[in-house]
Amino acid sequence: MYSIRRWFVTTNHKDIGILYTVTALFFLVFGGILALMMRLELWAPGANVMPAESYNQAVSAHGLIMVFWFLSPLAFGFANYVVPLQIGAKDLAFPRLNALSYWLYLFSGILMGVSFFQGGTFNGGWTMYAPLNMPVYTPELGGSTAVLALLLFVTSATVGSVNFLTTMHRMRAEGLTMRRLPLFTWSILLTVWMMLFAFAALLAALLLLSSDRLIGTGYFADSSPGGSMLWAHLFWFFGHPEVYIVFFPALGAMAEVFQTFCGRRIVGRKWFIGAMLLVALQSFVVWMHHMFLTSINLEIKTLFMATTIGISLPFDLMVFALIYTMLKGKIRFKTPFLFGFGALVLFILGGITGVFLGAVVLDYTLRGTYWVVAHFHYVMVGGVTGLIGGLYYWFPKMTGRMYDERLGKINFGMYFVGFNLLYFPMFIAWETPRRVFEYAPGLTAWHQVSTIGAFLLGASFLVLFYNLFDSLYSGEPVDGNPWDYASTAEWTVPSPPPLENFPGIPTYASGALTFDGGDHASTDGGTVHGADAALTGETDHETGHDEAESHASFWPFVIGVGGFLLLLGLSGLQQGSFPTGTAGGMYAGLSVVGGLTLFGSLVGMTRESFHGPEGPFGESWPFTGVENTKLGMWIFLASDVVLFGAFIGAYVFSRVAYGWQDWHHLIPAEHVVLPGLINTYLLLTSSFAVVLAMVFAQRNSRLGVVGSLVATFGLGVGFLVNKGIEWQHLFHVHSEAFPQGWELSTNIASTTFYVTTGLHGLHVIVGLIITLYMILRAWNGAYLDDDAPIEYFGLYWHFVDIVWLFLFPLFYIL
Repeated sequence: MYSIRRWFVTTNHKDIGILYTVTALFFLVFGGILALMMRLELWAPGANVMPAESYNQAVSAHGLIMVFWFLSPLAFGFANYVVPLQIGAKDLAFPRLNALSYWLYLFSGILMGVSFFQGGTFNGGWTMYAPLNMPVYTPELGGSTAVLALLLFVTSATVGSVNFLTTMHRMRAEGLTMRRLPLFTWSILLTVWMMLFAFAALLAALLLLSSDRLIGTGYFADSSPGGSMLWAHLFWFFGHPEVYIVFFPALGAMAEVFQTFCGRRIVGRKWFIGAMLLVALQSFVVWMHHMFLTSINLEIKTLFMATTIGISLPFDLMVFALIYTMLKGKIRFKTPFLFGFGALVLFILGGITGVFLGAVVLDYTLRGTYWVVAHFHYVMVGGVTGLIGGLYYWFPKMTGRMYDERLGKINFGMYFVGFNLLYFPMFIAWETPRRVFEYAPGLTAWHQVSTIGAFLLGASFLVLFYNLFDSLYSGEPVDGNPWDYASTAEWTVPSPPPLENFPGIPTYASGALTFDGGDHASTDGGTVHGADAALTGETDHETGHDEAESHASFWPFVIGVGGFLLLLGLSGLQQGSFPTGTAGGMYAGLSVVGGLTLFGSLVGMTRESFHGPEGPFGESWPFTGVENTKLGMWIFLASDVVLFGAFIGAYVFSRVAYGWQDWHHLIPAEHVVLPGLINTYLLLTSSFAVVLAMVFAQRNSRLGVVGSLVATFGLGVGFLVNKGIEWQHLFHVHSEAFPQGWELSTNIASTTFYVTTGLHGLHVIVGLIITLYMILRAWNGAYLDDDAPIEYFGLYWHFVDIVWLFLFPLFYIL
């Protein structure tokens, strides 16, 4: 059962949770080693340990790896394992997509590692500020590979977001209303909603940056009007919600730990949830405080100063709720609680010091110093502290073994002391410029204390790993619930849980957690009921055991391999072509092999007979009448709205920065309205053809369905052919103003036109591939008894058409 093959084909949420957790801990070690190298360099001023270029790479890669490949994935290891158990579900809504999300994450991290061996990885800081993110400043292929690795990671996060949101909104147990969701599940729900939109903005920024680096466009070049500001807006629209994306799961884990080890519910539970919801909404309106040092006018800065300080108020409420829970409860100082309490202390200090940065005047002095570094780590690594508490808390559930409590407390002592020795001196030595290895000699002692703290903190993780690894084999066996007051549903089943999670269908309809015929669920200390039941969830009487559910698929792994090879090959692109010679041929070959593998595996996955959890389910408000696949499609399209919104916003921002009317001087007279008008008619007609396909499916007309889909396909191909003719004509425009033609890199107007309409064209191509596949199936009689697939495809195709209705006036009329 635990063979190596099992881990490559599993789609079970518990296995995926373990894979996420173990992989995230590996990247913790990766990023931690880079951090220790940096601290050795900072033992004394000057480049004494490694060259300046290597230090820049270490700083940049440490930030990227810790933020993207460690923090969020560790949280989602717990989320994968625990959330379906807490809501009474057998698995996530789309098990294969869950596995795909993991493999894309793993291969994105491997791609990041490969970047070190391509002349050096990205060295422009983890925020990748423009124009330092351009090839002229970071010319190594490894820099491009790091950007593409982030692209693959964001794709993984988007796939996971769609899956989690569909699951939590559609697959809750009977009686588990939104108000009654466990606090950890609430934290994941809000985190994933933030991820859906924030990562879409980051995806747009990375696609634009990849375009600049690989094919020579000019969004962020020195010559681009407002290019550096454009990157800052796009990045920080993602970057500030990312702080809460990282911290919310830790906050949810802390809430579960506090309830269990204080022996009572969180004080003011509904206000705690309301505060989290308010923070999630506010997180998207505070990004500009990262740009207080720019030329943005003072009125706007003052507004964002108010929103920045305002977002701290809901956190005050959550902090007081945790403090009052301790005061009103009876605390048991077990290892999970110690880490949870430590996280609270560290976060309070991080939050207070962050308020300083939220003030415009103080920010002018503190920005770019080690005050920011210290504040950032007290918040982000404070979140790590809470997640380590969650790791100890759910370790018995995942393994069926208890960790060594004595080693756990030693681990906490080393961790807490090492943490504060590392980061608190940075507040005192705040005048040190961040990302620089030179500093005033008078600050040397404080940096040496920090370095000692860094190695003590690193040693604490060795204790953690030893404790968990040794306990995995020799720890005291745990059958179900080792904690006296744990009341969430994951503790009502054996540890580790069986494949199908529950012995029957969990429900809280009676006010107590029961399965099938009404047997009460044991928590090794009583029945979960009454007020405690409100902390957990409920399932559904309507559902029976799903027939022949599948739990294995090899295709997600193969798709991950294909994506990895494709992006590794594309990293060799320079100015739109592969360089001559052996290296160029190798990268081109990898691109071809990766592309074919990716396409073939996607087709193989669609052809695979796979049966996941089916409904109807218990609680699905507000999506009771929406099927899982339809809801997943709507959620994906919501993310795509942000993606296209960012691309369109980049066009508008660049045009305003250049001059709205002066923009016309950048466009040749040959760029006329007619091709765009023809394409508008083609796409609108194709949408009508999709509607006809649904009508014919409902009328049981096979030829009608096939004919309508063929018409959709033909009109889509016509769109692409017309677009190709237009592009070819504009490429070869030769006039006095454009002697070299109007190409991708001619000016910012050509860049925004080709890249934005090109992204839309890629969506059309994806739609045509799906259409061709559906035509083949429709010819064999599919969809006559079930027109849902046509409806789901129609949602996508209509969205693509609607986007064009925005692009047409922007690029052809205005």
